[in-house]
Amino acid sequence: MGRVRTAVVSDLHLGVLAASDVAREGKPLEALAEAVAGADRLVLLGDIVELRERPLAEALETARPLLEAVGRAMAGRPVVLVPGNHDHALAEPWLARLRLNGERLPSEAEWPVGAEDGPAGRMAAWMPDSEVTLAYPGLRLRPDVYATHGHYLDLHLTVPRLESIAASAMGRLTKLGRTVESAADYETILGPMYAFYAGLAQGASARALARGSSFSRTVWKRASDGRAPDMPPGDPALAGASGTAGGRGVTGAGGARGSSATRDRATAAATRFLLGRVTIPGAVAALNAVGLGPFRATLTGEELRRSGLEAMGRVAGVLAPGADHVIFGHTHRPGPLAADDPGEWTAPSGARLWNSGSWLHEGAFLRNGRDSPYWPGTVLTLEDDGPPRVENVLPG
Repeated sequence: MGRVRTAVVSDLHLGVLAASDVAREGKPLEALAEAVAGADRLVLLGDIVELRERPLAEALETARPLLEAVGRAMAGRPVVLVPGNHDHALAEPWLARLRLNGERLPSEAEWPVGAEDGPAGRMAAWMPDSEVTLAYPGLRLRPDVYATHGHYLDLHLTVPRLESIAASAMGRLTKLGRTVESAADYETILGPMYAFYAGLAQGASARALARGSSFSRTVWKRASDGRAPDMPPGDPALAGASGTAGGRGVTGAGGARGSSATRDRATAAATRFLLGRVTIPGAVAALNAVGLGPFRATLTGEELRRSGLEAMGRVAGVLAPGADHVIFGHTHRPGPLAADDPGEWTAPSGARLWNSGSWLHEGAFLRNGRDSPYWPGTVLTLEDDGPPRVENVLPG
């Protein structure tokens, strides 16, 4: 058997109402297709399609151009779909079969996708010349490399993000949150929450869904003083918060950039208000007092990164014991990058953590343009030996 090069792409969020999914069309779509065309296998590592903000058929149709382009680029080679929390419904046909057979979800499972297999079957039909499979919650890309979307880390996150608060509540309700020891345990805790969010998108108004997702992203992405994560202390400016028309700022994906100091200041003030409502020390203490968390009141870029990596290290110990490398997405922050501390990216098990970034243009993170670690367009490449390689393929 010849050498196999695997390309990993995550967090496309195709169909997000903010229109920040840069790979939906134009030059970013072309760049992604070109970047993966040289791979022997493509892994779409979760949150491929945004199924929390549009009805199912509409969300899939929005994703169709990208999936057809990927199908052409990967003709004759395998494509693996790995659902995340925003497209968890892709896995439902297989999860239902496990339940019907009285079987527990293993840490590694991969199934062929047929036309009858729900939303994933529709997606596979747009890639007719590729062998499409679905893996959940993850799979081994090599004997020493495990890949998963990473959404289970929300259960352990110490930053009081809305989804992590809900995850902690579900952990308390199921009495599994602090003793989780398998993929089946994680799914028991978090699966009902994912099903609720997906079901809500089928009936709620687009305006309500957009407002809810915007609030959640604000809490997760912005520090309490209005700085974006990973922004140097002392710089209170929001990173491109005014954005562009349609929310897109990558060349070829929606027009010229715009900025407004007034809107930046207003957004920063709104951010402080929203975050204050959720993360003030008293509120965090109250969450901890009722048995949720434990959460920390600190909300900075450093804490977001540290907490996410610490939480993923715990997930890696459960899902992939013995793995030398664990690849995940979910947090949208690729790495490790050259300036990162390798110790932060090492799990307690000794596994090296690798993040595949995202394809979302999120203005609050991008004050420094392509120099921001959150610049969209990451492709992670894995060869037959050696560590993964993280590369950004989108120009500034």
